[in-house]
Amino acid sequence: MPSTPSPAVLDFTDVSFRRGDAVILPGVSFTVHQGEHWVMLGANGAGKSTILGLAGGTSHPTSGTVDVLGERVGRVELRALRERIGHVNPRHPLQSALLIEEVILTGLTGSTEMMMRWEPTAAERARARELMGTFGLAAKADARWPTLSQGERGRTLVARALMTSPELMLLDEPSTGLDVAAREQLLETLEQLPIHDPDLTTLLVTHHLEEIPPITTHALLLRDGEVTAAGPIHEVLTSQAVSETFDHPIRVSVDDGRWQARTGSRRAASMPELVPVPARAGEK
Repeated sequence: MPSTPSPAVLDFTDVSFRRGDAVILPGVSFTVHQGEHWVMLGANGAGKSTILGLAGGTSHPTSGTVDVLGERVGRVELRALRERIGHVNPRHPLQSALLIEEVILTGLTGSTEMMMRWEPTAAERARARELMGTFGLAAKADARWPTLSQGERGRTLVARALMTSPELMLLDEPSTGLDVAAREQLLETLEQLPIHDPDLTTLLVTHHLEEIPPITTHALLLRDGEVTAAGPIHEVLTSQAVSETFDHPIRVSVDDGRWQARTGSRRAASMPELVPVPARAGEK
């Protein structure tokens, strides 16, 4: 018998979004199921941030329906909905010199700073320290936010997003500003998410195929607010589809779960995907 599909976590049905006279989304439809890990790709202005805002319950569609975690946006109290969603934004506007543990604890209050007259419980502090250990931050227990590297900040924000045990995590270009080593450390962090919670669903926005974590199961391509392709990642991230989405000849390849994009001729973009050639006996 066919397996029963997991519950829908995000369900966009003919969603349009206008800002003044500008049509940002003309009618978007796609569904994300529990435990799936999606990446959303598209050029600047394609509508990625708008979709992320709708998915995070921070805005309403002009028309169509957006269902998040089984709740219809527009019919649910958004603050309660947001408590079930983790959000990782590398442009986190924190100005205070908080300790890593304190930054992680602000995930419980949904605030940037530690809330006045709010004191976390011993269990909440223990969970924050557990997440620090999980993401390689335990040795930096005395470090404060301004002294952290971009990579350490990225891992701290992932831990912060997990404090409420969210059902959905939204990652808005989490590799922004990272050097190669820090990017790889962050991707290693994201690879642990299914181990941490097999039911967690993620939606990641990026401009670069090289920043797609190996755990990613599905992809959505956007061009001018319209979905050009959506589905299992190996079916969606083809040279032809990516080239059409970015209006530029791009040759896509994947090796051991890591994706690459190189510019190429239109002819190359329509060729079959690159397949790694096994080494012959005696070769390394």
